[in-house]
Amino acid sequence: MATTRIDRRMAKLKAEGRPALVTYFMGGDPDYETSLSIMKALPKAGSDIIELGMPFSDPMADGPAIQAAGLRALKGGQTLKKTLAMAADFRREDDETPIVMMGYYNPIYIYGVERFLADAKASGVDGLIVVDLPPEMDEELCVPAIKAGINFIRLATPTTDDKRLPKVLENTSGFVYYVSMTGITGSALADTAKVEAAVKRIKAHTDLPVCVGFGVKTAEQARAIGASADGVVVGTAIINAVANVLSPNGERTADPAQAVATLVGGLAQGVRTARLATAG
Repeated sequence: MATTRIDRRMAKLKAEGRPALVTYFMGGDPDYETSLSIMKALPKAGSDIIELGMPFSDPMADGPAIQAAGLRALKGGQTLKKTLAMAADFRREDDETPIVMMGYYNPIYIYGVERFLADAKASGVDGLIVVDLPPEMDEELCVPAIKAGINFIRLATPTTDDKRLPKVLENTSGFVYYVSMTGITGSALADTAKVEAAVKRIKAHTDLPVCVGFGVKTAEQARAIGASADGVVVGTAIINAVANVLSPNGERTADPAQAVATLVGGLAQGVRTARLATAG
């Protein structure tokens, strides 16, 4: 597989001696244009990798904040086709920042795997995180994605033991996303000592960077997680920054893109002052 934007960005950050800030937002929340402005604001605020959420009506692994964001996006008319268009629109101004589309398999299956991968590649998408496809179903999407030159990023969790881990890592590329706790998104921050031990354990099985997510909301937390991880993933806090400037009837009380940029700027400062531990 050829080198992707994700590979190049992670190598660059490793050379700089700092972890990546990986930022998740929901495509189409609260509407297409606002969401695109948020996406464009992320790299300028300090995001290194963007996770572009694909709204879905039945997001099993997501907490209330991301569920609500997905419903706002769907209500606003967002579709998978529009989410791909958003990536393409972003690419017209930024050809460097990696884009990872994250969500569930059902919309991709309905869209058609072959068509989806062709359109994703043409739109400038670099990676996929599909949370409900286990390694046993790699032939469905993972293997075709790799053949199309798109990284397939797998989740590892505290319950992924050493027996299971090699199977999880088998066709993973780009980076490993370590979900630092069991449960839904938006939970409390995990114990940093346990995170450090988990990162070391995963690194014993792979040379891939390990990015850690779930629960990071502040610059201090980003700094703490970034001390041992190759990347810090933030999602719910960004979704909340959008929701906090929307009234109950959906009217803006402030600019969502600016609210997100302010939050991400602080988080970026956190990861830039973290010190990566030597890879074990």
